[in-house]
Amino acid sequence: MTDCSISCIVPTFDAARSLVQTLGSILAQTLPPSKVIVVDDGSSDRTAEIIKSFGSPVVYIHQDNHGPAASRNLGVQQSCGQFVSFLDQDDLWHPEKLERQMARFSVRPDLDMCITHVQLFWSDDLKREQMRYHDLPRGNKVPGYATTTLLTRRDVFDKVGLLDTNLWFSDATNWFIRAKEMGLKLELMAELLVYHRMHGMNLTRRRCDASRDVFVHIIKDMLDRRRGAPQPNRSKAIKSHPDS
Repeated sequence: MTDCSISCIVPTFDAARSLVQTLGSILAQTLPPSKVIVVDDGSSDRTAEIIKSFGSPVVYIHQDNHGPAASRNLGVQQSCGQFVSFLDQDDLWHPEKLERQMARFSVRPDLDMCITHVQLFWSDDLKREQMRYHDLPRGNKVPGYATTTLLTRRDVFDKVGLLDTNLWFSDATNWFIRAKEMGLKLELMAELLVYHRMHGMNLTRRRCDASRDVFVHIIKDMLDRRRGAPQPNRSKAIKSHPDS
């Protein structure tokens, strides 16, 4: 599959410390995306300047601070082509991430989405924490049920709907659960192709109590759906960008 037509969406907020490296890992792909969309969620640092310095390969979009899910949704709405991928502002891709995933869609034409394994890595100021996790399961590669590992057909968002903007945490968990409930075909690759950076300003670290509360609500919503309880309405359609 040579004409992949992949859009990559990068939600950002005050990302100046790591954005050059993150965007570099996208642009260095052996099968690079046809469109890289960086959504700046109201940053106050040099994020906008850094994004614009990359020139035409990267599309810059600004919005007021509405959260990660809203940023991802805006990127999806502005995407074009057949496939959508995501990378968070602090994380990195293996150079062959997209190429290896697209190969799976070539082998399996019925496949809706593909994810990979992910491994944590720590910033220099958290070396002690890194040592604590060295021999623990979380310190090794784990299945990446997260947007950063995801490569999906764009029309999957027409079926599942966009990410829930009421969730500042676990929006991806909620979305994957909804996709599974619809019976969509997902493949988890054995390869480690994504690296998640741990640092002092990780959102879940700064608001860990809130993230746990959100996860509990997601599980409750899933159980309510199985019981047939009424659910809040979600937009099912993608507002397509004119370039689609």
